[in-house]
Amino acid sequence: MVRKNDFAKFFSARLSSSLKYRLLRMLSNFYFILPGLYNSGPMHWQTRWERLYGFTRIHQQDWDTPVMDDWIHTINEVIAPFPPEKVILIAHSLGCCAIAHWYLRYRRVIKGALLVAPSDVEASSFPPGTTGFTPMPLPRLPFTSIVVASSDDEYVSPARAAWFADNWGSSLVDIGNKGHINSDSGLGDWPQGYQLLQNITS
Repeated sequence: MVRKNDFAKFFSARLSSSLKYRLLRMLSNFYFILPGLYNSGPMHWQTRWERLYGFTRIHQQDWDTPVMDDWIHTINEVIAPFPPEKVILIAHSLGCCAIAHWYLRYRRVIKGALLVAPSDVEASSFPPGTTGFTPMPLPRLPFTSIVVASSDDEYVSPARAAWFADNWGSSLVDIGNKGHINSDSGLGDWPQGYQLLQNITS
């Protein structure tokens, strides 16, 4: 059995001061995973981060034929009990669009958001069956945000991803040919993405 004092001694002795500082900053925030259309499966980096780091997934009632009003209401209800200055949203695909709609509706200023592979809901490649997500919401987000894009994403062109980032006031990171930055992209635990997350938490 490991006692708290034993853990404290290990924490103090084994970790550098800079690493301890980063870990304490991470522990002081609240992280929420926002999957996109059809949810994120067991091999998706979002699911891996949920297991590895204890992040909280926001569960939507309908993943296959989502209604925008329902999605953003759920987001707001889940994060409402937490201090907004400590909330970080980690979104993929349609989840990025949902965050922009959520901000337009509720105007809550959080600590930051990682917006990965934001699907272009106005593109012909976007799957049918969603309600209320178009047109693409483009508010200036008053919190730190990073858009992570791929150069060969079938659901958003590099030019459109850059345009979204510019309108949202987000930093833009192009990670090359990684498709829709999902389970099929071969990212594993995606340490590069986790490193980008540190730019929001620091």
